[in-house]
Amino acid sequence: MRGSLTAKGQATRGRIVQGAVAVLREKGVAVATLDDVLARSRTSKSQLFHYFPGGKDELLLAVAQFEADQVIDDQQPHLGCLDSWDAWYRWRDTVIARYEEQGDQCPLGSLFLQIGRNTPGARAIVIELLRQWQEHLATGIRAMQTAGHVPVSLDADRTAAALLAGIQGGVSILLSTGRSSHLHAALDEGITALRNAASAAI
Repeated sequence: MRGSLTAKGQATRGRIVQGAVAVLREKGVAVATLDDVLARSRTSKSQLFHYFPGGKDELLLAVAQFEADQVIDDQQPHLGCLDSWDAWYRWRDTVIARYEEQGDQCPLGSLFLQIGRNTPGARAIVIELLRQWQEHLATGIRAMQTAGHVPVSLDADRTAAALLAGIQGGVSILLSTGRSSHLHAALDEGITALRNAASAAI
């Protein structure tokens, strides 16, 4: 439906999604109601069901997509220009700051735990998020290869996948313990491995 919406319709739909995002971050899926979303977004029930005819389930997927997009957006512009070691460390600092600010209340992680990754559409959102994130990292590694900072023999896609897996492991531990030391270690070791690959090739 989004592609056929007028500018006003897109604004209304966006207001509903952002209202739902705020409510779900505060209350969680189990407690939040559609009435809470209506009050927060200043919309009517008829408007909500016009844009989300599937009701709460469809709205939850829209919120999940919003949160997934936010994960990438929050890392920009650094994630999109990993073409120097300074750029990689700026990106590292941005990732750590984002997750430390959220603490053990990562909105996307909490949302998927509550709606389930097997909910129709939810798994596709996770897969696409991770694909985009990994591709950004691989693009950054290729940029470093082009600049001569990393050997061209390094498998950029596999290295990016390993780095992303480390980040996700660090985030999972942060969500469980409230401690970010494992996330720090995953990012530091991942970047150090890149630098060591460059040194070994000399």
